Amino acid sequence: MREFGYQRAYDVSGAVALLEGDAEARFLGGGTNLVDLMKTGVERPALLVDVRELPLDGIEPTGEGGLRIGATVTNSDLAAHPEVRLRYPALAQAVLAGASGQLRNMATVGGNLLQRTRCGYFADVSSACNKRDPGSGCPAITGEHHNHAILGASDHCVATHPSDMGVALAAFDAVVSYETADGPGEVPLADFYLPVGETPHLETALPPGALITAVTLPPAPVAAHSRYRKVRERASYAFAIGSIAAALTVQDGRVQDVRLAFGAVASRPWRARTAEHTLIGARADAENFAAAADAELAEAKPLPHNGYKVTLMRNLVVAMLSELAEEATR
Repeated sequence: MREFGYQRAYDVSGAVALLEGDAEARFLGGGTNLVDLMKTGVERPALLVDVRELPLDGIEPTGEGGLRIGATVTNSDLAAHPEVRLRYPALAQAVLAGASGQLRNMATVGGNLLQRTRCGYFADVSSACNKRDPGSGCPAITGEHHNHAILGASDHCVATHPSDMGVALAAFDAVVSYETADGPGEVPLADFYLPVGETPHLETALPPGALITAVTLPPAPVAAHSRYRKVRERASYAFAIGSIAAALTVQDGRVQDVRLAFGAVASRPWRARTAEHTLIGARADAENFAAAADAELAEAKPLPHNGYKVTLMRNLVVAMLSELAEEATR
């Protein structure tokens, strides 16, 4: 491991100042992803700025009726918070579906959003990888890709984003707040992750040296009727091969509001807006749920060994929305 410096920050402006102009410095939250990448040589920071002591560990209601979640809130605290469980249950379920209890006790909200892909070629510094070494190639396209992207990928990268939490946040139109040396800013989660295109090494819209300070969930009555489901290759402590955050309200047998986001199918949490638009006003039945899923997945471009994800995601949409529709009639 490369030698590195370590400094602990106690206020946001001080933390940002420590990173300003230093391309080899990184913020350190729980370290559940960054430290692993340092061990394998993927990340080689010259300086770590520990932000765990910053006053960003609160969850509080907004004036508009949403929730503001501080960036250093741990995943465990987020999942256990009564307002999250009541008003955004899919978010609490998504967080509990990720990692182990020990890791959730360390992992932070800001760090979760910034975790990097778990593609084996990315993690292996002896392999080519356009995300790690731009222009070197993407061996996953012709190699091992059974758990890689079917939506939004390119000839330069077919890796997926691993976050469970991010899928639920995407479904509920979360907004990411950050601080830079030039002042505060914010970006909707829908625009937070950059398209893969020809530059998969450029992953987020954060300005250089920016520190995530909070994630805000706007008010969304439909979110109270939501669920998260994760499909994985073993019962615990595994990344998804497909996941879904779904929320549904039904009035007089028809879809009044619906939210859908997919995980493990793209380089970012995938908001299924085509499916949502297809369903508004439609009868809340399995036939229409399947048609909406088909409309969303029409643009899928699976590789030879991950085409099963198309069927998997279709089935997840139908199952989850059918369950929520049944609950709405009780």
